[in-house]
Amino acid sequence: MNPDTRAMIAAVAFASTTGKTVAGLFDHAAGRDLRVAAERRGDQVQGFDGERNVAFAGTLPEIHDDGSKAFVSFTIDGEQVRGFDRASGAHFEARVGDGVVQVFDHAQSTWFAYDVQDAQATSSYLRSNS
Repeated sequence: MNPDTRAMIAAVAFASTTGKTVAGLFDHAAGRDLRVAAERRGDQVQGFDGERNVAFAGTLPEIHDDGSKAFVSFTIDGEQVRGFDRASGAHFEARVGDGVVQVFDHAQSTWFAYDVQDAQATSSYLRSNS
């Protein structure tokens, strides 16, 4: 699975499970901030990937990524998210908790971690300091 798709999945998973807006992500594998934002309103999710200058949006369980021109499906169960990326043909899992999203890419057989940036404070992340 492409790293841009994993970042989009992390943003959608966080916004969808918490109802909070994602203002950006810190990608631990890449060691850098990503300009990826997302929000959920009802079953509608919309977002923007500033790294690729493309939007992603849709009605859950299907989100269309304008960058890959493909749909990504999401099944949400509490803080657990599972799905399938049609562009790569890869399944994924995501776990959301304490301002962090972990995405398991089955094609890579690897976990990827993202800190979620708080929409209200552009320089802070949602992880608690306790």
